[in-house]
Amino acid sequence: MGIKIYGMPISGCTQRVLAAAHEKNLDYELVIVDLRKHQQKEPSFLSLNPFGQVPVFQEGDLKLIESRAITRYIAYTYEGQGTPLIFKDNKQMAHLTVAMEIEAHQFESIAIKLAMELAYKGYMGLACDDAIVNEYEPKFAKVLDIYEAYLSKNKYVAGDTFSLGDVHHMPALQTLSGTKIKKMFEERPHVNAWREEILARPSWQKCMAMKKEFLEQ
Repeated sequence: MGIKIYGMPISGCTQRVLAAAHEKNLDYELVIVDLRKHQQKEPSFLSLNPFGQVPVFQEGDLKLIESRAITRYIAYTYEGQGTPLIFKDNKQMAHLTVAMEIEAHQFESIAIKLAMELAYKGYMGLACDDAIVNEYEPKFAKVLDIYEAYLSKNKYVAGDTFSLGDVHHMPALQTLSGTKIKKMFEERPHVNAWREEILARPSWQKCMAMKKEFLEQ
């Protein structure tokens, strides 16, 4: 019963799942769904995810969509394998749950707006909308200030142990580190130290190597 991950190595949501899989040392097959060719809208893929989005995780007769749901499944199902990404202690797990909610609803909701304008539009040959950047930069600064205060007392987003909460941040941190937003990270020493450490993890470096190989094809 092999594992298949349907997605694209340049997709942030796919990268999130791949990073979790690498942390758990999972053997899997990556099935390329080329977003540039709109393969995610083809009937064969829509049978896996009717919303036409990557990634999709398949293990036997189990099919999962939504990257954060997939990473939670990986973390719980393979709890005793690879890097522990969740906690047995209920209080620690509660802090991790909060961290994951903050990532999804406070961090990513703003980061994706900036990433679209400062990174993805350029890749698609579209012009950046400066008005959107100017609107969301101060909002992101406020979020990063909250992170800076927390990370001044904790090494990671759910305490002093690397966890799934940190994995969830990796794609946006990587993308924005290639834009002028990197300066906003560097201006906050604890945020920057956290960013540099988690993006240097072997799991994430494997994701970046896969991305590079894909782009060079």
